[in-house]
Amino acid sequence: MDNIDQQLIELLQNDGRMTVSDLSKQLSLSRPSISERLFRLQDKGIIERFSAIVSPKAVGRDTLLFIQISELKTSPQEFEEFIKNDVDILECHRVTGPVSHFLKAAVGGMEGLQMLVDRLIPFGNINTSIALKSAVEHRNIIPINKLT
Repeated sequence: MDNIDQQLIELLQNDGRMTVSDLSKQLSLSRPSISERLFRLQDKGIIERFSAIVSPKAVGRDTLLFIQISELKTSPQEFEEFIKNDVDILECHRVTGPVSHFLKAAVGGMEGLQMLVDRLIPFGNINTSIALKSAVEHRNIIPINKLT
């Protein structure tokens, strides 16, 4: 990945709706060159997909939670399959240490929190934390070779 690819990734992370024409103007490259680079970055798995960032609060999910699950009562695979189908769960990470999973969830207030906890209790010990403020919500990913 060269410097132009890194610039291309940065531009797309700032505005995923930039057209190939806009990208070609910003990077002073032809549209076919930009299209080829985009295809190559997707083919290599560097760009996984294009998506929109939706505000949880704007769609009624005003309570952001971080949940720790410990002492699972089922297999990790069974728990993770359940979690994949729960629309309140935004992220699920299996981790090392006494806690087996960290979850990030967005629910509609305390009632939504109660319903989510009720669904999770059968799987193990639950420890919830409500986010008061998020200092960093979305950060662009910078390739490591750009940092050196």
